[in-house]
Amino acid sequence: MLALKPHLEQHRVPQAALAREVGISKAAMCQLLNHGNWPIRKEREELEREISQYLDTQTVPAHPALFEEVAPGNLQATEGDSTIATNTEATLEINMLLRKQTLTPAARKHFSLFRDPFTEEAMQDSDDVFTTADSRYVRESLWSAARFGGFMAVVGESGAGKSTLRRDLLERIQRENEQVIVIEPYILGMEDNDRKGKTLKAGSIAEAIITTIAPMEKPRMSPEARYAQLHRLLRDSSRAGNKHLLIIEEAHGLPLPTLKHLKRFRELEDGFRKLLGIVLIGQPELRLKLSETNPEVREVTQRIELVELQALDADLENYLNFKFKRTGTDVSTVIDASGIEAMRQRMTVNAGKRGKVSLLYPLAINNFLTACMNLAASIGVPVIDADTVKEV
Repeated sequence: MLALKPHLEQHRVPQAALAREVGISKAAMCQLLNHGNWPIRKEREELEREISQYLDTQTVPAHPALFEEVAPGNLQATEGDSTIATNTEATLEINMLLRKQTLTPAARKHFSLFRDPFTEEAMQDSDDVFTTADSRYVRESLWSAARFGGFMAVVGESGAGKSTLRRDLLERIQRENEQVIVIEPYILGMEDNDRKGKTLKAGSIAEAIITTIAPMEKPRMSPEARYAQLHRLLRDSSRAGNKHLLIIEEAHGLPLPTLKHLKRFRELEDGFRKLLGIVLIGQPELRLKLSETNPEVREVTQRIELVELQALDADLENYLNFKFKRTGTDVSTVIDASGIEAMRQRMTVNAGKRGKVSLLYPLAINNFLTACMNLAASIGVPVIDADTVKEV
């Protein structure tokens, strides 16, 4: 969805009038606003310019960010979930705060940093993973799912640390020499319906399991033969001492039928022993799909453990201390207490019906503080304070 859609609603600009003014059909305008599908018969830059010009004639403010895609879950109310926001200005502010930032060489020199504490290169092993009481619970739950065949979903905002915990789990399996075979189906281009793109179906998951456990064995053609083959391979591998863990990232893009079919995979057994653990990793839309009020997935909801990664509101100081200590730097030489408190306030935004929403997730913190450091270096501020933070 484009951020433009709720902006039009807020300022009471009819979609049909806008479509007529810029010379496209109402259907094309609907596709653009709801799905970000730009008309092929008109250049995007030209259409953006015409829309902005029309908004100006209607005395409606226009912003470049209006033409960016945003998750529908951040803008429109969903039945049974009154916490979804509809405030466009809040969405634009959130997009600005979350924007990717890169630490400049001048900022590194200014703060005497020999390496960027926020890059992926700073994550060398499990000792570089910051944990809270919540994330430690998730970490151990993932470990239990790998060892004993659990069924769980890890939900978190973009940048909350879901992928970091997945990598940590894979390293721990290797470090502790656990006989766990990890199956990760390819999810490139995965969408939750076939109109948007390619969906991940049960047959593809079965094929991924078969080719991971027995690379030299060709999957059977018929569904019945393939699932019998799958069960046999899992059973034989389990009797040889192996455990199996299916991990699906971006699981919020799974269609509901596939979510329902995961229960069947979960039911594969050898006596009392479960043959396959399942971990789903996704954004908050996954929590909505697994809602107890959704009758289509009720059987899955009753069996899956859903855990959510929380924002680092109470752990902001500890997180920053940890990240800079890993690079041999005292955080107090970079940002003072007033700056940290200003970050906390700045990254807690009013998001309409959701009320106050915290953006204090690792990736967002990294990007925002990087922007503060770049600004401080450019204006010659020795240590970031509240005034510097407010200028970003």
